[in-house]
Amino acid sequence: MPEIEIRPATNEDIPSLIAFDHSYTSDYVWQMEIQREEHQTGVIFREARLPRSVQVRYPRSPQQLTDDWNQRDGLLVATTESEIVAYACLMQNMAPQTTWMTDLLVMRRLRRQGIGTALILASQAWALHKTSRRLILEMQPKNYPAIQFAARLGFELCGYNDHYYANNDIALFFSKWLR
Repeated sequence: MPEIEIRPATNEDIPSLIAFDHSYTSDYVWQMEIQREEHQTGVIFREARLPRSVQVRYPRSPQQLTDDWNQRDGLLVATTESEIVAYACLMQNMAPQTTWMTDLLVMRRLRRQGIGTALILASQAWALHKTSRRLILEMQPKNYPAIQFAARLGFELCGYNDHYYANNDIALFFSKWLR
């Protein structure tokens, strides 16, 4: 695992973050099914294998990301050997005592090397420092690698929002209580 330094982002970091390839590849998707009966509605998410791997575009454009970063409460970057290799975007109090992670991205060539985990741990510490008691991650149902990553780190599905992203995709929310 490379040596990782995590720090708050600066304005000078923004061009590097925009240049990242924000897409990802997935072999699975969480399909949503709504079940309606008299006086009862239920939602089920079912893991479905795709017939082939798909390359998925990120649901936010570079311009939207830049605008979002300027409105967020926290933007952490991870560096190795002075190169920015990952970031996490954080918002406070969308719900009481809750920090919301809207974006987490690791450079494609460095994924699965502990950098995302380091950013999650740093985000948890940041959230606790801000008196949050819970961290919520948001992601697309097509982002199966992120869903598995969240589960490995102890996050549990806590909700969804249909047509959440500008591309009308669903957002899944995964939560972890902090100590």
